[in-house]
Amino acid sequence: MKQADSPRCHEDRGQDAADCMTDRAQRRSNLKTEQTAPTFTPGPAPNTVRASDGTVIAVPETWILLPPGDAGLTRRVKVAGDHWVVQEKVGRKMFSKGLWASAATIDRIRSELEAERSTEGYAKKQQAAARRREEVQAEYVEDFHGAVLAFLAFHPTHAALADRLARAVSDHATPIGSGTVARTERIPIGQRAEAAVIAWMRHQTTGYDGMVIPRVKGERREVRRMLARRSQELLRQYRRGDEAWEDCPLRRALAGDGRGGMIVGGTGDGNGG
Repeated sequence: MKQADSPRCHEDRGQDAADCMTDRAQRRSNLKTEQTAPTFTPGPAPNTVRASDGTVIAVPETWILLPPGDAGLTRRVKVAGDHWVVQEKVGRKMFSKGLWASAATIDRIRSELEAERSTEGYAKKQQAAARRREEVQAEYVEDFHGAVLAFLAFHPTHAALADRLARAVSDHATPIGSGTVARTERIPIGQRAEAAVIAWMRHQTTGYDGMVIPRVKGERREVRRMLARRSQELLRQYRRGDEAWEDCPLRRALAGDGRGGMIVGGTGDGNGG
């Protein structure tokens, strides 16, 4: 027969549930704080920011700019209270310029973090986290290498070449912080592999990097599309098992002779990053 829980058990469970609800509420509150924080671009003068409507605003005298780079410190300062996020768009990318917040708040949280990070427990935690990241990265590199091989699908007679190409593309595209298409999670890994191969071939087997492309809207995109079609045709030859010609640009690129790319003929093309 199942023994009934004691009142103490019920009390403990109730406390655990209350603690859990409190934690969730705090996380929601923290998220709301970050989402509602004002965002500006850098102002024209020191200690100023520019609002979205163009208005230049002076930063409060007791505030200082916390530059980007320490994610843990930035997160805690955001949660601690009032702050202004500063971002700047360069091309199509948005870059963080840090955040303005109370100097006293930043100094206090920085001191707390330094004390926390100096403990042996924190060092062990960081080492464990680093090992996990390395394991995850190694696993992703192998998964991506496999996805590249699947996309290439070379004839068995060219299996060695396929493996060399897949390794070259993976080594280039998968490092953390590389900013390549391989690092995005917005598309499936198979599409990432295809885009990374075409991008690698565009730079390594064509004359794309040395082209002078008119600064006309859509022209560079059209060049990249044409080069992608040529790269795809070269890949199809290896999928069919055609015998590789002596001056094949793909073989030259993998051999690292640095002699440049394939026949371009007109403009070029691209697909990928």
